[in-house]
Amino acid sequence: MQSSSNLFPVALISAERRGDLSEDVYRLKPGNSPDGTVELAVTRLGMADGSDARGVPVILLHGSFSNRRFWFSPKGLGLGAYLTRLGFDVWIPEMRGHGLSQRNQNYRKNRVSDYARYDLPAIGAFVREQSGQVPHWIGHSLGGITLAAALGGQYIGEPVVASAAFFGTQVSRTYWPLKIPPVEWSGRFILKRFAQLSGSRLKRGPEDEPIGLALESMRWYGLFGRFGDADKDWWAGLAEVQLPVLAVSAAGDHQDPAWACRKLFDQLGSEHKQFINLGREQGFADNFGHVEMLVSKAAQVEVWPLVARWLVDQQTPLLGEKPDLATAV
Repeated sequence: MQSSSNLFPVALISAERRGDLSEDVYRLKPGNSPDGTVELAVTRLGMADGSDARGVPVILLHGSFSNRRFWFSPKGLGLGAYLTRLGFDVWIPEMRGHGLSQRNQNYRKNRVSDYARYDLPAIGAFVREQSGQVPHWIGHSLGGITLAAALGGQYIGEPVVASAAFFGTQVSRTYWPLKIPPVEWSGRFILKRFAQLSGSRLKRGPEDEPIGLALESMRWYGLFGRFGDADKDWWAGLAEVQLPVLAVSAAGDHQDPAWACRKLFDQLGSEHKQFINLGREQGFADNFGHVEMLVSKAAQVEVWPLVARWLVDQQTPLLGEKPDLATAV
């Protein structure tokens, strides 16, 4: 594997033009986890006819049953493409076994704790090395949970994180049946018979998810569960986070309701943080849903500009005066 990094082996596996955008895909082999077969695909977007100069780096983390196409399509649509056209340096990782990231040897055992402890630190270090700047991070759903775990576990911090934005992210919704030990034990017994959950069969998305994620989440929501692993309490660690934080919920999101997203937001110790609930009560045209908060025509009009404004200025309230995006990047 040819290397374009001084950190670990990296190969440029694809360089394509998508209309006015360039799409470079890197394959990272960090070698920092117990499973040495882990390889991570990270896509960098840029302007095809632009200069070599890049703007502020932004890392976009997809959610469950998803991949890089959540953030931009082959036709050049999506939040990732939008931010690139504004001048941001956009990076889109794909988690183990998703999209262009091949399934590792222990794929079925992959967990958020693996992503947070090993993968996100490697991704953050690589982006900082290549861009020369500390990146901002944006996570949707499971991507946001992984980001929260990495911050709460202190696996990543200020050296590779300028700010953190969470969309549809929560770990506080209660599943009462899992509080009954025999129910949890029975669920674990059944799930262990499978290697993965099928996104297409469950009608959740184009990708599968390893069964390790499901087993891990059952432990979080069990009778004595906590958001953490055997070594660290991630939930408690969130109180120590001092980075600028944005948390966004959607009034029409029944999967990750606003009250639960707010609870995660309140746990974060940052002095500079903002919470927005995308719904009519806060002046939006409609009550957004879990996916529609970022992938919809309404999001393009009402949400994407808010994201860009946050990346430009984390101090000014997003629902207040608007900075000039053309000159601020």
